[in-house]
Amino acid sequence: MRPFVAGLVLAAGASTRLGQPKQLLPFGRTTMLERVVGETRAATALDQVVVVIGGAAAAVRERVDFGTATVVENPAFTEGCASSYRTGLAALDPRAQAVAVLLGDQPGVDRGLVDFAVEAWRRELAPIMLASYHGRLGHPMVFARSLFGALEALQGDKAAWKLVDAHPDWTRPIIIDRPYPFDVNTWEEYEALLRHVAPADR
Repeated sequence: MRPFVAGLVLAAGASTRLGQPKQLLPFGRTTMLERVVGETRAATALDQVVVVIGGAAAAVRERVDFGTATVVENPAFTEGCASSYRTGLAALDPRAQAVAVLLGDQPGVDRGLVDFAVEAWRRELAPIMLASYHGRLGHPMVFARSLFGALEALQGDKAAWKLVDAHPDWTRPIIIDRPYPFDVNTWEEYEALLRHVAPADR
């Protein structure tokens, strides 16, 4: 039986640098977060999808179709992404042997990439595996169940990266032959993302 792997989409940010909820920015025919959730749900390698929201939660619930994903709200989202890990991990199915972490502002991480990363973890079962885009590390990041407690204990921002940096011996790269996917924190980054969107997604 293949190990149960859950997907965890972190989308609780307050979008302070952008000035409005980036989760709801237009992206193709939908919003940025709905695109991420849709691609994550479509990944056949995942057995569960949990989405953590926080900033502008009421508007996000109203405007984003989460489908079959489990949606949980992080009331402490202003304390950094570590609080979202705790919120999300608490909602995982107890059968989960690993969690694949994705960002709600990286719509370029599609279902094929998620499947590739999760199946790579299933082959190696390393404590930590994460995508390497031409040498630049990023998401998806896959953490084995043995590290769930360590993830829950983290504080502040850059939460999971603290584990990656502290334990390089636990970490294995997943080689991805693609450019690093855009994420969005500012209007300039959003405009850059749209300039690089495939015509079919405009």
